[in-house]
Amino acid sequence: MHTVLIIDDNPGVGEALVLLLSLRDIQALHAATPAEGLALLARQPVDLVIQDMNFSADTTSGEEGVALFRALRQRSPDLPVILLTAWTRLENAVELVKAGAADYLAKPWDDAKLLATVQNLLELGDSNRELSRARQERQARRDALLQRLDIDGLVFQSEAMLSMLELAAQVARTELPVLVTGPNGSGKEHVATILHANSARRRLPFVALNCGALPAELIEAELFGADSGAYTGAHRAREGRFEAAHGGTLFLDEIGNLPLAGQVKLLRVLETGRFERLGSSKTRESNVRIVSATNADLRAMVAAGSFREDLYYRLNVFELRVPPLVQRRDDVLPLAIHFLGGDAKRLGDAARDALLAHPWPGNVRELKNVMARAALLAGDGPILPAHLQIDTPAKPAAARDLNEPSRETVLAALGEAHGVVSRAAQALGLSRQALYRRMERYGLATDAGPTP
Repeated sequence: MHTVLIIDDNPGVGEALVLLLSLRDIQALHAATPAEGLALLARQPVDLVIQDMNFSADTTSGEEGVALFRALRQRSPDLPVILLTAWTRLENAVELVKAGAADYLAKPWDDAKLLATVQNLLELGDSNRELSRARQERQARRDALLQRLDIDGLVFQSEAMLSMLELAAQVARTELPVLVTGPNGSGKEHVATILHANSARRRLPFVALNCGALPAELIEAELFGADSGAYTGAHRAREGRFEAAHGGTLFLDEIGNLPLAGQVKLLRVLETGRFERLGSSKTRESNVRIVSATNADLRAMVAAGSFREDLYYRLNVFELRVPPLVQRRDDVLPLAIHFLGGDAKRLGDAARDALLAHPWPGNVRELKNVMARAALLAGDGPILPAHLQIDTPAKPAAARDLNEPSRETVLAALGEAHGVVSRAAQALGLSRQALYRRMERYGLATDAGPTP
């Protein structure tokens, strides 16, 4: 059950509000003075406060209410507070709303409006507490992960990356082959280095080969090595990646680009640990752990006959999916600041908004390039949206109109909401604070103010 604290010197007001709220299964507590209310708050947690603005006889300045509000904010910064009075000028309430008050209602109040405001704020408080609980739980999981996993400098804050890394921590110390999947630029090779850094092979070589960066006729030589004269230009014998990675980890990037002939030989090595250099009949052995990566749909390639099914299951004993950056928005700003050398002050609010609005089709690699370019263009000054040179999704025309409503639009919304500012703000697509600022700008602060 939710608990609401009413601080009002009028016993009739207290009794009426206690009865009204109790009919909605809301526990209501009444305090007649600010001191009594603060003492009660110190003894018992509450979910919301409804406070008067004047407590002394013949006082209409609202100064007592302002002092009470500040005391409440000092004790409980996140506690929602509704201001309730018939005397204080609206300008005072506007200033308190800017300072964090949840809403402002005039006496005599409308029961339906007050109940709607209270219930909305209680539901919002429940949501905020759940978000805070989830954030604390995620931080605890992150701390626990960092105690057992060397993340090799990886920057992340998102739930998606945390979940993926928790799986990586489970598989890293095994000898199982791992297939790392995800779009280009998402950080698959970094994940592979984390797997190696946390394995029993971490002091032995980590060797990488991009299977998509070499001609098909050279892939086998790169993997297994070649004897002198094995192909044109092979003037001396050379070892392949399997030999170079012996005892350690071999990372095969873009494994989907490996030609079928190379797939057959790779499968044999995975099954037996033996191979021959190109142009040689001598069998060699190599003990490596295979981590492979791809941005392709290997299942579809198997169905199409362009990737061997038996090799697919050999490589995909355990799969780690690296999510695209668009699915890990919480990582965008930490990564951007990281690419700026940790200088968070260079990113203003407008640049941050632009970064968060961009879909990042090139993922982390694109973000890194964008920040390098922006830092160069901005010089020693702050980074502005123009320095980023990225496209942001255009907002619908209706949304743009709602961002700057006219005076008539604000008046109409307030009328439709029967003066309930929170409802009018929601209808206009604004926060309460934003609506109060526009009311003040349009001279509605006095016009819309309550009368004694």
